[in-house]
Amino acid sequence: EARDQFFREATVLARLDHPNLPKVSDFFSINDRDYLVMDYVPGRDLRTLMLDAKTKGEFLPESQVLNWANQLASALTYLHQQDPPVLHRDIKPSNLKVTPSGLLKLVDFGLVKILAPGEVTITVLQGQGTALYTPLEQYGGEIGHTDIRSDIYAFGSTLYHLLANEPPADARERFLNPEALIPPREINPDINLRTERAILWAM
Repeated sequence: EARDQFFREATVLARLDHPNLPKVSDFFSINDRDYLVMDYVPGRDLRTLMLDAKTKGEFLPESQVLNWANQLASALTYLHQQDPPVLHRDIKPSNLKVTPSGLLKLVDFGLVKILAPGEVTITVLQGQGTALYTPLEQYGGEIGHTDIRSDIYAFGSTLYHLLANEPPADARERFLNPEALIPPREINPDINLRTERAILWAM
């Protein structure tokens, strides 16, 4: 069953071709191990860049974060427009790398899901994402029902963290206390009002 899941995932990833996604060029099995061959992505991840800024007592420039957001939005639009749509399910700063030329790459497709017809989701590889960036419907493994909105939520949470240097209140905390989410401009007043609206809408 695990091997069937691996081949399903690998087949999906191998047909994807987008500048903001690493290209999968091959997949194979040797004995009881499965291998995926994909582009090496040089550069640093956004979590590292954010922590560097925080150490200096600074925020990442909003213009830079929005440039990355634009590239991530392009990748997600491409994934979600596949037939059936492909969900990433683990968007977070450490899964976003910037190459030396400034190209953003969305990496780690270990939780990728294919949306089957009739909105029944097929898990290609098991996983629940990372709690800080995960919407409520993704908690509890297969009981939760995810669709493209789940990636949009994680996208918003990621932008919040990058611009505020603080993670947002997670979905469980917000479910118990709707006031738990502090608007990001209260932490970083330099964030544009339009950007804050977009983040809060996504979440």
